[in-house]
Amino acid sequence: MFRARHIFDIVDWGLCTGCGACAYHCPNGAVELKNYDDIGIRPVFDRSICRECGDSCMSFCPGSSCGEGRIVPDKYKHANVNGMLAGPLLSVWQGNAADPELRRRASSGGIITAMALYCIEKENMEAVLHVGMDPERPWLNRTIISRNREELAENSGSRYQTSSVCELLRVIEESSRPCVFIGRPCDVSAVQALRKRRPALDMKLGLVLSFMCAGTPSTEGTLSLMKSLGANLSEVSSLRYRGDGWPGGFSVRDMSGNIAAFMPYLESWKYLQKYRTFRCQICPDGLGELADLTGGDAWHRYRPDNENPGLSLILVRNSNGEKLFNRAVQAGYIEAESASTADIVKAQGLCYRKSVVFGRLAAMKMLMIPVPRFVGYRLLRLWMTIPLSEKIRSLAGTMKRAVGRGLWKRCRSIPS
Repeated sequence: MFRARHIFDIVDWGLCTGCGACAYHCPNGAVELKNYDDIGIRPVFDRSICRECGDSCMSFCPGSSCGEGRIVPDKYKHANVNGMLAGPLLSVWQGNAADPELRRRASSGGIITAMALYCIEKENMEAVLHVGMDPERPWLNRTIISRNREELAENSGSRYQTSSVCELLRVIEESSRPCVFIGRPCDVSAVQALRKRRPALDMKLGLVLSFMCAGTPSTEGTLSLMKSLGANLSEVSSLRYRGDGWPGGFSVRDMSGNIAAFMPYLESWKYLQKYRTFRCQICPDGLGELADLTGGDAWHRYRPDNENPGLSLILVRNSNGEKLFNRAVQAGYIEAESASTADIVKAQGLCYRKSVVFGRLAAMKMLMIPVPRFVGYRLLRLWMTIPLSEKIRSLAGTMKRAVGRGLWKRCRSIPS
């Protein structure tokens, strides 16, 4: 079995990203999202009302395929290795939010927050659909609807935790004006596929933003990190993974607002990496190739010392992203200067992952494990550019992890 045939297979074989798109799209209300601490948010299906609508869910599920129907600029068809690693682009910039507060509070220069704020204040967009901290359980995420600067600023910054932002796409679909969507690359893949099936959603997506993503740790990772730092869940008022300086760090505040636990970003991310799902290890789209615009850390420019206010790489993917980005710069919301695909490769180790994904997928096929279909990522061509030693390491390492985690057989089924 090399391909999952049904949405149930996606969950059972560990290919689900937890985006929540199936819950939004299901016309029968047969999908409920639940967070399992050890694996993340997953759909639970009510088999009594699920109509198993053929390939309906599979047509947009990022666990089944990513990259369908992407728009590719002509120059990408003849791109060099750096261009293939970066993905389709109209332009590359490095910059930051012009607003000092947004720049400092956000994760890497505040570009995503600044773009969203510009769309609300100057483009007359109605709302921003994104992810923020759950105020009642700060170690969890919740899907947020922000409509002004205060709400955006309050929920800015990275959330290295499972999320399901697509679950509330109906808010965008039923809005009176266009809206902004902010999500992981896999979330964006689902949105771009869904808009082809739902014209009302397509009309209301004013701007689709993504951020560079190295994978999503489960809730267990955050809980374990908090425990290692001596934080008491009953006394936690807020939790941030980054921000308040670049790159910031994992910080937990108590009910008095004091910092009860802290770990620098590089240490905390190294800790959390152990809790990423296997599906994240086979994702070639760490740079949000299907978004209108993607932002992420410009690691090649600064050393992480928390004294720098933050700088983003800005990847403009299509004409809609280009138009709104240029207007945001002209309106004074963003400060930016030109950059290159070489800067992206220097700054982001995610590019290496993209070059070895073909081998990881091949190893899974050898073990008869279903794999997602990735369209337009140039995976074979990139695989051919790496040394033989890297190819062997990728194949052997993937097979070892897959067997060690028991992924060579159908995983446990989430209870209905």
